[in-house]
Amino acid sequence: MEQKPNVIFVLTDDQGPWAAGCCGNDEVRTPYLDQLASEGTRFPNFFCTSPVCSPARASLMTGRIPSAHGVHDWIRDGNMPPDPARYLEGLTCYTDVLADNNYTVGISGKWHLGDSLTPQHGFSHWFTLLTGGSQYNDADMIRDGQVEMQPGYLTDVITDDALDFISANKEGPFYLSVNYNAPHTPFTGHPQDIVDSYDDCPFKTCPQEALHPWAIQGAAAHMGNRESLKGYFAAITALDLNVGRILDRLAALGIRENTLVVFSSDNGYSCGHHGFWHKGNGTFPLNMYENSVKVPFIVSHPGSIPEGRVSEAMVSQYDFMPTLLDYLGLPDPNDDMSPGRSFVPALSGETNDAKDEIVIYDEYGPVRMIRTQEWKYVHRYPYGPHELYDLVNDPGERKNLIDDKSQHARVGDMRQQMGAWFERYVLPELDGARCSVTGGGQAAKLGEGNYGENSFHPRYAPPRRNV
Repeated sequence: MEQKPNVIFVLTDDQGPWAAGCCGNDEVRTPYLDQLASEGTRFPNFFCTSPVCSPARASLMTGRIPSAHGVHDWIRDGNMPPDPARYLEGLTCYTDVLADNNYTVGISGKWHLGDSLTPQHGFSHWFTLLTGGSQYNDADMIRDGQVEMQPGYLTDVITDDALDFISANKEGPFYLSVNYNAPHTPFTGHPQDIVDSYDDCPFKTCPQEALHPWAIQGAAAHMGNRESLKGYFAAITALDLNVGRILDRLAALGIRENTLVVFSSDNGYSCGHHGFWHKGNGTFPLNMYENSVKVPFIVSHPGSIPEGRVSEAMVSQYDFMPTLLDYLGLPDPNDDMSPGRSFVPALSGETNDAKDEIVIYDEYGPVRMIRTQEWKYVHRYPYGPHELYDLVNDPGERKNLIDDKSQHARVGDMRQQMGAWFERYVLPELDGARCSVTGGGQAAKLGEGNYGENSFHPRYAPPRRNV
């Protein structure tokens, strides 16, 4: 019986869809990502399910949207004792299926889905961050249920652990999540030689536009700040070098041809684009700009996936689980609450489309998006403001057509289509449309008697009253 291929999924943190050489950026240096794209297929129209880390990661793991898995914001509470919470408990993740089918399943890096001390969902190797963020040098990590300071640069430390896992399990089959914290803030602490190499970069790919009226507090500190830009670019170049280390190790062990390598990011990112920094919570109201909801996505498996190809198929993170299991020939749990469909035909080059009807849906708390190839509609419950963009004539999303009377019928149709889709895939007790999600973080797991009250942190402290 032929052995199943190994799988390595490299997931970065806050890497914009523009932030790699193979994505058309001639300023940031990513030679190994460019090599990976030349050895595989790149999807420039890959969307996260929610433009913030924990909900997006939960959707990748489960194939469900946030309103069906219950993670609506970055997990702020429940990561560590005294009150750890397993946000995905009771759900089936693709790693559960892999472990049940003789894969050795490991993670090196960021988990950020609750109870970081405890291996979950089929993982037998567990080397993780404590929470969703970290300093980049001498960071605390969890190994064997213990918190230990790991000397050195965090991206290198995560890769060192990943390389050890790969070598120890070279006989396969294995699955490994390499979850870098980079290029997430802070923009300091990166290798100085790489930072200095961007001294003369004009950063024309990151226009520092006029401050967006919804930009969050703190955005102004990065606008026009070359040190922030240098740090962000350096973090990406440093992680790229570590991707190269992984590819070199696979080649040295003679297992590159039997290893599927996937590269992506949890959510998109803006570095001055549209007049703000950060992702979906870089503004309030929360945003659904293309740079927030799109992520890089590259898949490479020599001899099995076409090389040097760019697929224009529109696909989402909720499609990842059924696609991976289909590609590996493993049973799909057939979760009735998962909207995902396999895009293996697009991977194999049989078609350029993943579905007959190409529509992408996103949500971030009470903000929802429906996007076709030509149009994007953003709805904010309960009162707006809403947005409509003609992506053919306005790909930069500069002109909101929501008040254009000639578009009222289109808005009505898209709103109805979006409402029907979410009604199909939302669990009422987990419905983000009624949750007070502001981007300030999730405080508690929903369900089991908790229906959202006090489950989300406010973005800002309430104003102080004059006494």
